[in-house]
Amino acid sequence: MLITTQAIVISALKYSEADLIVKCYTKSSGLKSYLLRNILKSKKGKLRTAMFQPLMQLEIEANHKDKGTLETIREAKVSYQSRNLHTDITKTAVVFFISDMLRSVIIEEEENSFLFDFLAAAIVWLDTHDTIANFHLLFLLKLTQYLGFYPDETHIEYEYFNLIEGSFEPSEINIYCQSGKQIKILKELLGIKFDTLPEIKLNQKQRSDFLTMLLQYYELHLHGFKKPRSLAVLNSIFT
Repeated sequence: MLITTQAIVISALKYSEADLIVKCYTKSSGLKSYLLRNILKSKKGKLRTAMFQPLMQLEIEANHKDKGTLETIREAKVSYQSRNLHTDITKTAVVFFISDMLRSVIIEEEENSFLFDFLAAAIVWLDTHDTIANFHLLFLLKLTQYLGFYPDETHIEYEYFNLIEGSFEPSEINIYCQSGKQIKILKELLGIKFDTLPEIKLNQKQRSDFLTMLLQYYELHLHGFKKPRSLAVLNSIFT
């Protein structure tokens, strides 16, 4: 079936000497993998390697056989021309971290326009703002809403947060209960928009500790989740 859809590039892996295998999150069909033949050597084709950098937003015309095999892209054009996502060293570190996370947590080949719209809007926000040190924290927190384990705010006044249940507790009922500064940060981030991020003041240790807790939260709720290899680079960027 020939499909025209918006797509967000998740990753691109070199295959043989001239081909790429590209994973995209599409608005029409969820996660799809495409084999782009000869793209690394072709200078006259309609597809360009630069189009398939992480988190690029495209409009593609693709053949979807929906048989669990690699699909093909006939045409592609950039639907959002980023300002500096792939040239600013700080944003590039965030881009690779986010793409690593998405590659690990998104597995469904089914339409989810709400998730797609969230990803697209978040990418644009990252591209168009300069105060981004806490972006990845709020992004990961908001992403849990679309993955099915967003924290339950019913008793947000409680001191402890239970990572295994995703709820606030009045006492430490198991080894997965966290309290202190990390939970204060969690409460500050819950419910806010990206535009409010500059008001959240964190130092490097606070940011790193909170990210560690978030990744543990992901590990507890997503089978087979692995921490991104780009984590060390990200932590070294925001001092």
